[in-house]
Parts: sequence; C-alpha cells; structure tokens
Amino acid sequence: MKLNIAVLPGDGIGPEVTAQAVKVLKAIAMEFNHIFTFNNGYVGAIAIDKTGNPLPQETISICEKADAILFGAIGDTKYDMDPTAKIRPEQGLLGIRKLLDLHTNIRPVIAYDDLLNKSSLKKKQIKDTNILIYRELTGGIYFGEKTLSEDGNLASDTCTYSRFEIERVAHLAFKAAQARKGKLTLVDKANVLESSRLWRKVVQELSTKYPDVKLDFLYIDNAAMELIINPRQFDVILTENMFGDILSEEASVIVGSIGLLASASISDKHAMFEPIHGAYTKVANKGIANPIASILSAAMLLDHFGLDAEGDLIRKAVDKSLKLHITTPDLNNKYDHITTGKVGDFIEDFINNPEETNLNFTNIHLGQSTII
Repeated sequence: MKLNIAVLPGDGIGPEVTAQAVKVLKAIAMEFNHIFTFNNGYVGAIAIDKTGNPLPQETISICEKADAILFGAIGDTKYDMDPTAKIRPEQGLLGIRKLLDLHTNIRPVIAYDDLLNKSSLKKKQIKDTNILIYRELTGGIYFGEKTLSEDGNLASDTCTYSRFEIERVAHLAFKAAQARKGKLTLVDKANVLESSRLWRKVVQELSTKYPDVKLDFLYIDNAAMELIINPRQFDVILTENMFGDILSEEASVIVGSIGLLASASISDKHAMFEPIHGAYTKVANKGIANPIASILSAAMLLDHFGLDAEGDLIRKAVDKSLKLHITTPDLNNKYDHITTGKVGDFIEDFINNPEETNLNFTNIHLGQSTII
C-alpha cells in the first residue's frame, strides 16, 4: 500500500516522540513492502515563531493532500503565562480539527498487566480495564462563540451542538460497541445543560437502531468518579468535546502514564493520529519523553487503512518493551538510562527481528543497537 503521511511534530516533546513513530512506520513499510512517504509541516508555537501563524497555509496544503496526519504535541509555557495573547499555539490544533472536519476522536484506555503497579489505583480496581472513548471533537464550548467585555471583567464561552453533530459521532460509537461488549455509556450533564439534554434525546432515539447495544447514562461528575472507582464497568464511552478531553486525561491514571494513551481523529475524508499528552516543554530534548503513545497512534493509523497485521505487530512490540522494562523514566525504575530514542529503536528492531527480542534488549541495554 502507498500512503502519503503528513507529519506535524509540533512543540516541546512532540518532535522527539513523533520521530519514533515515524521510525516504526518506516520499519513496518520495509517489513510488509509498503511505500510510506512523509511530508513535514509546522504547527503551533514553532509555526508562530517561524511564520506568525499557528497553522500556516503550507501546513494546511500538506494536510489536505495527505492520506493521514501524524501529529505530535502543541503548546509553549510562554503562552500559558500570558492569558492576553491573541495568537496561541492551540489555535493550530483546533484549526486543523475544524478545517478537516475531524469530528470524532477515538481514545483507547487499556490497563497493561505489566504496568498495574505503576498506577496509583489498586490493581484489583484497574486490572482488565479496556475502554474506548468516543469524543465529539469539532463542536461544543471549545468552538462556540467567545466574548469578553470592553472592561475585561466579563467573559463567556458558548456551548452549541446540533442534532447532526451528535448523530454522526453517536453512530460510530454504537457501531464500535457492537463490535466489542455491546455496552455504550453516554456521559453528559443533562440535569443542568440544555445542550446535554439534546445529546441525551438524540442518542436515545438512535439507540433503537442498535438493539444489541445496552445504553447507559451518567452525569459527568459521577462518570469522573466511577472511572476511578470501577473502570471495568465501561466498554464504550460517548461524550461531548470538553467532557471527553477531561475524562481521557483522567484515564491516564488507570494506565500508569499519559505517555501511553494514543488517539485517532477522523472525518469522512481525513484522519489524524496523535498522543493525547501535551508538549511538556520543560523536559523537551532531554531524551526522557515517553514515545509509546505516539507509536500506538501510528498503530491506529495502520488500523484505519485496514493494515491489521501491521498494527498488531506494533502493539506486540510495545507489549514486549513494557514487559522487558524498555521504557522511559515515567514508567521505569529499573533502568534509568533508557531514552526516548532507545524505546523507538527497540520497537523498530522487534518489527524487523521479532524472534530475537532478548538479544535486542541486551544490546539496547548496553547502549548499542542491532539495526544496520
């Protein structure tokens, strides 16, 4: 298969982790005789520094022509400390989502057996957790009308949703539930918000088309608590933009590190794949950023194009790296010198030589590589 992949490394640790995902995709292409081409573009703070625009036209053109987009991370602390800034890095990411109509975000949450002790939660609570979060991505409060009074003392952000926006993400979530355990949980705040009441009404109506899916409802505050108390009760979670953002970040506590959570953002014509973590600029270029979320996002990219064996091989390599403690310091208290690049090297090498894993581990542990 031939794929044209736009690569937007972004800011902070984005370039480091994205480089490992590209490395792994190149190994997959070689192993399975695919042709993947990669075209880089600027987005976020680095794009502002270079062009004055968080989403330059050249980057837009690269994305529009691509079969898929591999995204890194976005943000810079200098903007975090300046709430008055009119041009912000995050406008680049929101702009891509809106421009390409990436209306559905899919975030897997899996508790790995080898990392159960890395979570601050009890093992018996999180073992066997396997959740798929479907988050609406181009509507709601993030994209609603924003106002600030002339004196700067009154601000508002409008949360707006249409039936059409709700239906298209809900259909995908129902179908995902059909292929899994047959359970869908809608998370909203229908006791307070009119937009949530529309969500609940529309999803209830759609449920009649999916009689094999059990539909439950939780308010967002209760869902946030239940996600910690008993995450295994969830199969597929469906929710709006801001709630999905918050819940998926919270879910990182279950898996042990936000550096493990991948995502896909899709529309009818376009698809973007990215780790859910931020730019984390204070550790950029130190070689300690966890690349696994970015690498698993690359696996989701392959899944999107029906390359199931390829995606599964990446996940098998990730599983092996976790089992052998070939991970960055956020997960590793055994070998503190394993860097971002060495994790990528191991997973790349596993793809090329899956039967020589222990030899590979020894070499990488010694700071070497079996890659020629």
